[in-house]
Amino acid sequence: MAEPAPDLRTAAHPGLGCPLAQVRVRLRRAGLRPTRQRICLGWLLFGRGYRHLTAETLFAEAQKVRVPVSLATVYNTLKQFTDAGLVRQIAAEGRKTYFDTDLTDHHHFLIEGDEETIDIPSATMSVTGLPPAPEGYEIERVDVIVRLRR
Repeated sequence: MAEPAPDLRTAAHPGLGCPLAQVRVRLRRAGLRPTRQRICLGWLLFGRGYRHLTAETLFAEAQKVRVPVSLATVYNTLKQFTDAGLVRQIAAEGRKTYFDTDLTDHHHFLIEGDEETIDIPSATMSVTGLPPAPEGYEIERVDVIVRLRR
């Protein structure tokens, strides 16, 4: 049986919280209009602290709490959130893209076969010896993915 729909006017995840007013503020500061769907998806995305998830995972969470969105809307919203700097896109596999709510510089472990990513604390790893960027370009960031298997 599905969980009852949250009261989206006052909802927050127990103990962690991301009240909807904070989601609205975050969207406005990023230059996005706080539509009902963006607010609902933002509440699900940001309300549990830093995390990694796929569009399919966010869609499943939305369905579980009866947020009326399509998978296409979830994909579009995640792209908008990425473009606005609210989430970071991690292309960990050719066919699988993860979205990270932690925007700080850090790298990731990818557990092969489990579709799970884990943060590598930035203090435990440094990247050196990068080649110079071609003329007219600058390095925006470096993403290291360390693949693990059980």
